[in-house]
Order: sequence, then C-alpha cells, then structure tokens
Amino acid sequence: MNTFEDFKIKKQLKNAIADLGFEKPTPIQQESYSTILGGADFVGIAQTGTGKTIAYLLPILQDLNYSDQPQPRVLIMAPTRELVIQIVEQIEKLTSYLSVRALGVYGGSNNINPQKRAIAEGLDIIVGTPRRLYDLALSNVLRLKSIKKLVIDEVDIMLDFGYKTQLKNIFDHLPEKRQNILFSATMTSYVDELMNDFLVNPVKKTISISGTPLENISQESYAAPNFYTKANLLNHLLEDKKEYNKVLVFVDTKVNANRLSEILDFESEISVIHSGKEQNHRTKSIEKFADGTSRILIATDVIARGIDIEKISTVISFDTPFYPENYIHRIGRTGRAEQKGRSILFFNEKETASKEAIETLMNYSIPFNEFPDEVKISSQLTPEEKNKPIDLDELSLEKSPPIVGASFHEKKAKNSKEKTEKKSYKKQIKERFKKPIRRGDKIQNMKKKRK
Repeated sequence: MNTFEDFKIKKQLKNAIADLGFEKPTPIQQESYSTILGGADFVGIAQTGTGKTIAYLLPILQDLNYSDQPQPRVLIMAPTRELVIQIVEQIEKLTSYLSVRALGVYGGSNNINPQKRAIAEGLDIIVGTPRRLYDLALSNVLRLKSIKKLVIDEVDIMLDFGYKTQLKNIFDHLPEKRQNILFSATMTSYVDELMNDFLVNPVKKTISISGTPLENISQESYAAPNFYTKANLLNHLLEDKKEYNKVLVFVDTKVNANRLSEILDFESEISVIHSGKEQNHRTKSIEKFADGTSRILIATDVIARGIDIEKISTVISFDTPFYPENYIHRIGRTGRAEQKGRSILFFNEKETASKEAIETLMNYSIPFNEFPDEVKISSQLTPEEKNKPIDLDELSLEKSPPIVGASFHEKKAKNSKEKTEKKSYKKQIKERFKKPIRRGDKIQNMKKKRK
C-alpha cells in the first residue's frame, strides 16, 4: 500500500488528505487502518512523530456515519491540554468535507460551564484529558454509554502522569461492548497491565523500538558542572542564529524554565511553556514558536509528547531527563517528516547516571563535544544546587562512573603512588573524553537494534 489512494476511504476524506498534502501513509498508518476499521481492539506501539493521530482518526472517521444523536460515539483521551487541542485541530482538518461535531475538553484555567453547554448541543467525538472527562461524566452532562470507540493516545505517559485511577473510573461509565484503541511510544508494564485488564484479544503492532535513535537526527553532548555554566554554554551556542534558527530547550522543572528565560541573552526571541503557565500563555507560546516569532522555546516535558511543530532545527536537553524514555520523546521533536534534525544533551556529574541510562536504552553512545574554551565555567550555584554544593576545584574523576563509550582509563588517585595534581574542570573533562567528536556527526556506532 503505497498511497492513501489505496485505502478504501470515502471521497470526502480523500479530498481532505489531498488538501493536507499527504500522499504516502506511514508504516503505523498502514498497519492500523484495516484492523481498526474492522472493529478489533488495537494496540499500536510506535515512536513519536510517526503519524499516530492520523493512524486512528482515518479509520474512525471512515466508519463514523452522520447522526444527530446528542451524546458522543467516540471518546479520545490524551494526557495534556496541548495534545487535546492538536487532536481536535486534526479532526477539523480531516472533516472539512464532512459533518462531524467534535469538542476538546480540559481543565486548568478553562471554566467547565462552557464545556457543559457545548456538550449539551450534541457531539460525535469528544477529546479530553482524563480528569476533566471524569468531572463532566460525574456531572451527568456527559453520558458515555453511547461510546462505540475508545482511544487512549500516549497511554504510557498518561500512566506516568498518574491517571490510572481516573482511567479506571471513566471505564466504569463506558459500555462493556466497545472497541478499544491504544497508542503508545513505549511498552511498559503499566501499559501491559492495562491491555490485560480492559482489552479483548487485541491486535498489537510494533512499528519501531522506542529506544532506537532516529537515523536522521544527529546527537551530541557537553559536560557542564552546574546550571549557570550550562546557561553560559547555551548563550554561546545560540549566538549562531543561522545554525540554531528554531530551538526547543527542555528543562526538568518550572523553576528552571523561568530562571533560564530570565538570564539568557535573547529575551525578545524566547517563549516559555510549562504546567504553571495559564492556558492562553501556553497556546500563544506554541503559536509564536510555530510561526517563527520566537526562535527559542523553553519547555518542561509537558510538550515532549505529541506536539507537532514543523522544522525545529535543534532540541537541547538543558537538564538530562531522569527517565531515559523522555529523552527519546524530546529528540523526536526534531528531524520530523524525514528532515534532518539535531539533538544536544547537557549533563553534569549528578546527571551522568541518567545519561548512561539513556545510552543503554538506545544501545548507542552519544558523541561528546569538548567544552568551548571561550565559555566561562561559573562558580555560581542555584538554591537547589547549594543543597549539595559542587566544589569546582575538587571535582575528581574517580567519583563518577565512566561514560558509556568513553576511552578514559586513568588509574584512580588512591591507587597512584604519585600525588594527584589539582586540575581545572575543563582540563579534567578534556582528559576524560580526549578527542572531541565533531559537531553534527551522524549516528556512527549503533551496534544493534533493541530487541
């Protein structure tokens, strides 16, 4: 099946697909269409950025006939407000020649009463976050007994966010006879448990392994001892506006997102998004980054999944994520639609273990770049770092485990008869990693695919 023309879909859907400029279905779209259209329970495991939203929307819309019944027949659940908005936008684009009523619901600053009024006017498809959907179901405005198809998108991160109880509560309001469709980037024990508890003989399709680095994304890393040194390094890199023309910077906390935005040299070019921001601010930040008004978007992992922003030149992990899967989802924001992408990871001594876990997941050693001589190593620490202060003059190589793939074999100081000389951070790092790998090198040393 080489083009969407080969799909047995109604003319209105074909016209909408043509308007969107889609010609060839992705592997997950090919694998899922017939199975979902046939009514079987389905589990799709595929990397972020592989067209999963279209994969389930096409067969659902193909099977959705016109009806004026008030209650929805399709329920789609997603973990974040941004993903809900994106799914609804995709439905609207695909149904430009059809009469389909769709609504997105989510919490935060959004008042629930307008959503109740919209539901009362009648729906075919409702898309929402679990908590808001459950609140609406409890209010008896949203009645879910007419649901024929249930979709849970990004189910693994949904469970990571702690939505397991809400999901089970919503299941209690659903009819037992329904089609269940799950999509995920990773196959975790929680996802497996959910499959066993609520799906009936599901068809499972795994398109790609979540730990496999995408071939069109080059990866690099820099060692930096603390927040302010990382900020200095980031300022240095961002000076090249041609190379770094659309940069997504991931940090691990809302505090770090705000702090970083305040100290970078490019204030007029920066947008910030995290769960502490009002919905209007979050929406505007994404819009400004998408249309090029903002060159730099600083974000927490709230948008690491599902959000499709075109032509991101570089993803920078300012903080190394604790969960290695999150790194995969972060770098999946670049190199989309077969374009070239670039990922840069910053890590300090405390984050070395997390970096190693990422490399273990990928079966790949992230190429290491030497710290630039012209970038200042800062001794300033954040309040969080002061809890366990880092003495830059006392950083010792033997205190940290070796990086996967590095060629450092120096004897530990305690085993050496000679007195160990104090060395600067840059000198230690240079010795530790020796020859730096050139910026932009492609993936060279992936040895085997993850089984």
